[in-house]
Amino acid sequence: QVQLVESGGGLVQAGGSLRLSCTASGRVFSLIAMGWYRQAPGKQRELVATITTGKSTNYADSVKGRFTISMDNAKNTVYLQMNSLKPEDTAVYYCNAAIRNIQRYDYWGQGTQVTVSS
Repeated sequence: QVQLVESGGGLVQAGGSLRLSCTASGRVFSLIAMGWYRQAPGKQRELVATITTGKSTNYADSVKGRFTISMDNAKNTVYLQMNSLKPEDTAVYYCNAAIRNIQRYDYWGQGTQVTVSS
């Protein structure tokens, strides 16, 4: 099993910044990637950004140029630096960890609320 602990959400005005952190613990020896997804009220969960242990990144078009994902492999921790936040970024942000042990397994954090006021 893998446990994920998230931190860093909160309330910020439009144009502001927040930094999310997520640390994975437990059976993380086969960790292949981590990432952030978000879910706004009434909408489906969507990808925000992902990063592999080899540091390859992928971003949703809506956050390119504003958000930066990074990972500290030694700490099994992923960060999401969010700049120039917009009200439409308001959502619950979920951390994801992907483990490969013959097949892929995905684990999720409990979610952290990000609210951007206009």
